[in-house]
Amino acid sequence: MDNLLGEFIGTAILITFGCGVVANVSLKGSKGENSGWIVITAAWGFGVIMGAFTSTALGAPQADLNPALTLAKTLNGIYTGTQALATMCVQILGAILGAVIVYIAYLPHWALTDDEKTKLGVFATIPAVRNYGYNFACEFIGTFILIFLIFAIFNPNNGSFPSGLGTYIVGILIWAIGLSLGGPTGYAINPARDLGPRIAHALLPISGKGESDWRYAWIPIIAPMLASISAYSIAKILNII
Repeated sequence: MDNLLGEFIGTAILITFGCGVVANVSLKGSKGENSGWIVITAAWGFGVIMGAFTSTALGAPQADLNPALTLAKTLNGIYTGTQALATMCVQILGAILGAVIVYIAYLPHWALTDDEKTKLGVFATIPAVRNYGYNFACEFIGTFILIFLIFAIFNPNNGSFPSGLGTYIVGILIWAIGLSLGGPTGYAINPARDLGPRIAHALLPISGKGESDWRYAWIPIIAPMLASISAYSIAKILNII
């Protein structure tokens, strides 16, 4: 139960920081409006750190915050199938909560912002160039690097980290992925990160919100999960895990 509570609240914290920074940068009238991609990628990285520390404090030692990472760890024997499914479900629910928090925090700014795509972009990823094959490949690559490098970072050959240091390193990894590979799709690299807020966008009474773009939504779900399986398999072949 502690693991589920930690994953739920930790993911909510992650999304509050992540979707929050997108709202800050993109919504009209915000003091952070137009402050740019580096601001967005930094806050997503910091959000992972803060969410993971919160998750661990609440009794979830894995602090995945990401169904793709949970799947890879399940393949590596850390979770049973039932535990993994429950963990993934609470991650999605936590992501919905985080998105609702962002909606409330920026409540006056939805009506000030005319563009429907901008409002959706606060919650869910939108490809810069819509080509499902290329979009899928980009999300696959980003997630593969995330999972593979998490296994590499915590490989015994890198020594044992002081308590908490590994969390900071993973946050830097998320930041780097955003800076390097985030441009084409907005780098979901986490099914809960995209699906939970997209559900919130569909349900919340956002002024002039438009559609939630469910035609695209399968890509940031399926591509990360397949990438997780591939990253685990390659890491296993290379004896990283």
